[in-house]
Amino acid sequence: MQSVKTAISIDRPLFEQAEDIARTMNVSRSKLFVIALQDFIEHRKNKEMLDQINAAYADEPDATELALRRKSRHQHRRIVEGGW
Repeated sequence: MQSVKTAISIDRPLFEQAEDIARTMNVSRSKLFVIALQDFIEHRKNKEMLDQINAAYADEPDATELALRRKSRHQHRRIVEGGW
């Protein structure tokens, strides 16, 4: 994979925290930024997927689904009441 160099500006306290973490992890600052960016991108993808799943299930049930639910509850009630 081809690497690309980039320059970023960050506040000194954040830079110092990154330095400490990189030293603790025994990785370069560049590697730490790559790890952090990969994690951020993965988190964002997961959030987008969750948003799509929530949107898919957010709609109200249609008439067919409501009828199936009623029928299922009726059958369940009949089975439970008949078995006791």
